[in-house]
Amino acid sequence: MSIFKRLHISVGHAWDGLLLAFRQEFSFRIQVVAALAAGIFIFLFPLSRAERSLIVLAIGSVLVLELLNSTIERFVDMVKPRVYEYARHVKDLSAAAVLVMTVTAVILAAIIFGPYLTSLARL
Repeated sequence: MSIFKRLHISVGHAWDGLLLAFRQEFSFRIQVVAALAAGIFIFLFPLSRAERSLIVLAIGSVLVLELLNSTIERFVDMVKPRVYEYARHVKDLSAAAVLVMTVTAVILAAIIFGPYLTSLARL
């Protein structure tokens, strides 16, 4: 099998995973909507390259952590009967990672977009 065929298959599986997350994970859908809003703001406001890069990095980090959190939660649900004592802790810790990055991304967005939104509100 050629490298391009294998790459095509791998990308197809990754795309299936994104669609699965979007269909089945409410938090992921909300985060995608927030990412799209931030993406629009990136082009509406005259941001520096560094500011745009930070926003893109924050968006990617939140979405990746949410995908990892969903993966961990599903895996823990599969093995929960054998390790019930720690199952809730594992799920809570992975959710906490998403929460920390989401709050960080919101703070970053407020710092970067805040002055532009404030000036629009004054109009």
